[in-house]
Amino acid sequence: MGDLNHIVPSGVVPAVHMGAVPVADNGKKAGLNFKVYQELKSSVHRDLLNKIDVEKVATVRDERTRSQALAVIQDLVANLQTPLSGRERERLSLEVLDEVFGLGPLEPLLQDPGINDILVNGHKLVYVERAGILEETNIRFKDDIHLMHIIDKIVSGVGRHIDESSPMVDARLADGSRVNAIIPPLAIDGPHLSIRRFGHVPVSEDNLLTNQTLTPQMLELIKGAVKSRLNIVISGGTGAGKTTLLNVLSGYISDKERIVSIEDSAELIMKQRHVVRLECRPANVEGTGAIKQRQLLINSLRMRPDRIVVGEVRGEEALDMLQAMNTGHDGSLTTIHANSPRDAVARMETMALMANLNLPEKAVRRQIASAVAIVIQVARMSDGSRRVTHLTEITGMEEDTVSMQDVFLFEKQGIAQDGRVLGTFTATGIRPKFADRLKASGINVPAALFEHSLKV
Repeated sequence: MGDLNHIVPSGVVPAVHMGAVPVADNGKKAGLNFKVYQELKSSVHRDLLNKIDVEKVATVRDERTRSQALAVIQDLVANLQTPLSGRERERLSLEVLDEVFGLGPLEPLLQDPGINDILVNGHKLVYVERAGILEETNIRFKDDIHLMHIIDKIVSGVGRHIDESSPMVDARLADGSRVNAIIPPLAIDGPHLSIRRFGHVPVSEDNLLTNQTLTPQMLELIKGAVKSRLNIVISGGTGAGKTTLLNVLSGYISDKERIVSIEDSAELIMKQRHVVRLECRPANVEGTGAIKQRQLLINSLRMRPDRIVVGEVRGEEALDMLQAMNTGHDGSLTTIHANSPRDAVARMETMALMANLNLPEKAVRRQIASAVAIVIQVARMSDGSRRVTHLTEITGMEEDTVSMQDVFLFEKQGIAQDGRVLGTFTATGIRPKFADRLKASGINVPAALFEHSLKV
């Protein structure tokens, strides 16, 4: 921005303290009810519009501009007629600042690294998920118009829109967090917003081992499979950690390979330099111009990819993904919603048939058996922990059935008094057929790898 005196009046001393104060009660201060507090905040915000060019300031991300804007807000709060304590004035100032630079009442939640999901059920009710457990917060919005303003701020930031003619939207935050919003007339009780958080620091293999998501032996085998360019499908339910695991596995791809990632809403965080990231585009106001995953997948084949990573297959693009895996694009990775490896195969078959090419079911199953080498099943336990419950190899076809064999399993054995899920990671003792492929790639696969069990 250069000199900011044309935005923030000179003579205003920038505030020193810039850390956000967590606001659990969101305006329920001593001596102030929620309505009065929101009216005070609206009053300060209106006065701020007369002092600075809010639209211009909000697009600037440097700390100097933020600090100067906070100083102006603090000056306005100091001149309020309503008696407030010093702590109340500081909170009010920071909340108005969050309205200008951030996402208003959601900012304290977004700054809390322990929160995995933020679920806004209308302007009066906000839930969060911590460690797999849902809990209600005291965060509130002023009204549905206030919530709609925040939703519009999120979706417009990634070039999308939401209104009565297009009342559903998928978007993302700057840190890659996944956002879904749905508004009236589809949502009966007002706008709803769901945010799936992705941490500022990506989950690493060490985190997976520390959290006992899988064992070192399982990780060693999966890492070898990625490096050996085996095609892998990660299967699981909502919130099971499929994308998190996919992020970790993608880190094992060589820097010398060209990667094309295809996602409905960009979430993957690739560590390599040679990456082409593609994202679907929704229809415009007229209902035209939508670009779906299948179109991006077909186009990616002309981009000379060494690896194709699809964030999630959920439709007819499954057939094109299988075709790509079978035509020289080994080492491709994707995720799918399913409750077991067998269900994952059935879902791939169903989605491939959605392409309406009149393919016989047996032909589609042969494509799956030929294309996919490993299905990794992940699940979220009742205590909020994530576990790799199956590491399953697809071995081929037996008559009309895709044959599969489990290499590792997680067997749930009960629940401890503190609610923790107890179980054992067990090697089935079967040496997978792809072990020869790993050996040919120079990756040592000792026989003892398939004989290990670990209680958790």
